[in-house]
Amino acid sequence: MSILRRLPLRRLTRHHLRSRRFATLAAVRQDTTVWTPTPISLIEPAAESLFHISIDVSDSPDLVSSHTRAGQYLQLRVPDVEKPSFLAIASPPSLATARGAFEFLVKSVSGSTAELLCGLKKGDVVELSQVMGNGFNTDKIDPPEDYPTVLIFATGSGISPIRSLIESGFGANKRSDVRLYYGARNLKRMAYQDRFKDWEASGVRVVPVLSQPDNSWSGESGYVQSAFVKANQIYSPKGTGAVLCGQKQMTEEVTSILVADGVSSEKILKNF
Repeated sequence: MSILRRLPLRRLTRHHLRSRRFATLAAVRQDTTVWTPTPISLIEPAAESLFHISIDVSDSPDLVSSHTRAGQYLQLRVPDVEKPSFLAIASPPSLATARGAFEFLVKSVSGSTAELLCGLKKGDVVELSQVMGNGFNTDKIDPPEDYPTVLIFATGSGISPIRSLIESGFGANKRSDVRLYYGARNLKRMAYQDRFKDWEASGVRVVPVLSQPDNSWSGESGYVQSAFVKANQIYSPKGTGAVLCGQKQMTEEVTSILVADGVSSEKILKNF
């Protein structure tokens, strides 16, 4: 009987030791994050359920210098909420250097930290982690003369790091065919429409694609991958690069289409 009594105790002890070890490791990981208090300098609607948020990092040179490439992201905490939100930086690194600001496009999702963030106002203080991720490695699609075609795909708030990419500059005006297929439910859900002219001027042809347009819409409808297949324009697969950000299904389907057309998977850039 003494052996039978010991067995459950031994299992319980191992379980507690294992749980304690994992909890300690998790605490160590959490403690390694450096949080910097920063004030919100602007918050305004960008589209339906989307908000444009600018955060003042002018007093945080380490934060500014940690943003080096379009497609990077960071963690953001709001007061009295332990769980952070992961946000892609929408502004190019040059904006942080010139104006001391990080800009974000935030989707307000019910019950999330992002929803609380979108409910704050100018002057409220949030906490930012250091900038994370490798971003879009555009070195893989350089020089422009070797990769004259760059196909960009974004859906919903996935346009956020794409804005950073376009406004960072990747030699679009030196390439013969740069297209952005940007998908949203309707025009009310499509952010950055006021920037389209500037993007076009920089060499990026913007192709808006609406999945649920109204009767007045005469542009592309459905999904971005369908709009791309419909166009069916890849002149030189070996000279083609791509950048993807958005829904998982979209990125997987577009990747499959491009690879089947002969585009190298190494030239299909993602920010994760």
